[in-house]
Amino acid sequence: MTIYMPDGRPAPFLLTEAEAAEILRIDTCSVKNPSATLARYRAGGALRGIRVSRRILYPLNEIIRFVEEKAENDWC
Repeated sequence: MTIYMPDGRPAPFLLTEAEAAEILRIDTCSVKNPSATLARYRAGGALRGIRVSRRILYPLNEIIRFVEEKAENDWC
């Protein structure tokens, strides 16, 4: 299964914070600091990232797992 970014290009295997926020769509709502939201998810253990050099990257399969878990437990 291929996952696509909102702009139509295939999602990379490792996502930057900006790309993760874009896929999770937290960049399109009223969140002022999507990086802080991702950091809060990481700190709470809900989302895992990996450090590569000085950057935190998010494996695509981790983003998918996070969304699937949210879909199971956090319906509005």
